[in-house]
Amino acid sequence: MKNPFIITGNIPEKYFCDRREEAAKIIRTLSNGGNICLMSPRRMGKSKLVKFCYDKPEITDNFYTFYIDILHTSGLREFTYVFGQKVFEVLHSRSQKMFTALVQGLKSINAKFGFDPINNTPTFNIELGDIGKPEYTLIEIFDCLEQADKPCIVAFDEFQQIMKYPEKNVEALLRSHIQQLSNVHFIFAGSERHLVSEMFLSSARPFYNSTSIMELHPIKSEIYTNFVCGLFNEFDKSVEGNDVMKVYDVFEGNTYYMQKTFHEAFINTAEGGTCSLSILRQTIDSILEEAGDGYRLLLSRIPERQKELLYAIATEGKAEKIMSAAFVRKYSLLSASSVQAALKKLMELDLLTVENGLYYIPDILFRMYLLRLKDRNREFI
Repeated sequence: MKNPFIITGNIPEKYFCDRREEAAKIIRTLSNGGNICLMSPRRMGKSKLVKFCYDKPEITDNFYTFYIDILHTSGLREFTYVFGQKVFEVLHSRSQKMFTALVQGLKSINAKFGFDPINNTPTFNIELGDIGKPEYTLIEIFDCLEQADKPCIVAFDEFQQIMKYPEKNVEALLRSHIQQLSNVHFIFAGSERHLVSEMFLSSARPFYNSTSIMELHPIKSEIYTNFVCGLFNEFDKSVEGNDVMKVYDVFEGNTYYMQKTFHEAFINTAEGGTCSLSILRQTIDSILEEAGDGYRLLLSRIPERQKELLYAIATEGKAEKIMSAAFVRKYSLLSASSVQAALKKLMELDLLTVENGLYYIPDILFRMYLLRLKDRNREFI
């Protein structure tokens, strides 16, 4: 292990920080036939936690596991495509019997499978356009999993994305199938809290009262500080606990951005040396610069009124009563109605979110980037 602060791929238990209670609850719920809804801000470690649970012997030895990120999907057909592709890949590597059953069961697209003459097996070279009736293909995939020789766990990450599909009945369609399954258990993970809460906590919605709810909060600061200091010491390097806390505070406990910072800072600290506050500042500046191209492109596509609101809320950190005369006047915004229109668009793009009446930019690094644009000399720690 050259760098214990792992940011890609699966994380060995030794280098996985805390989340013991959360992992135990997820494993216990799924092992007892339940479903779970996992909510947290983006980059708080949902996907890593799910995969960490998948790697536990009590799960990997007894279940087929599938992890599907649907954030990039834009409709039911694409959802069905990526779901089918993942099921195909997993069963191909885990069970020849179940793999054959899947291929034979997908009658709606069976004629479209390719064939690998070397391995004498079908290949999933189906194009998105080959799925003509996704609602039927979806039923066939669920039927295959329901008849599997082991129970199955399916994790849909960014599950709130289905609310943005042009088809209006996707929630009801999925719920109608899922509630009939006894051999398949689900993790519905989402990062847009207001949408996920609406899906699972509103009595008017199909998924109401259908899962256990777990909200993923930041790892406690003292636990994370000890974790970071311990790993530096293990590799004959050091870092001050107070400096770790400064990074924790600036990223508000966001797991990915903290891990990314200490991954880079670890590289920049010589063996036998100390990771100073100066190294941490330079590391954060480097991460901001690295993300700059993407953020600049994003901002180039946003109208001026929306940018004005983004800058205002970035400055506030968490803003309330943003359509009040006081807020409009403080940040020289055009009018309350223009704020309302800009807010609607920015919420749709997931560039703003709201919680308990407070509006904020969920991507902390993007917020920092906007603040740096306003003040080039601003230091964050």
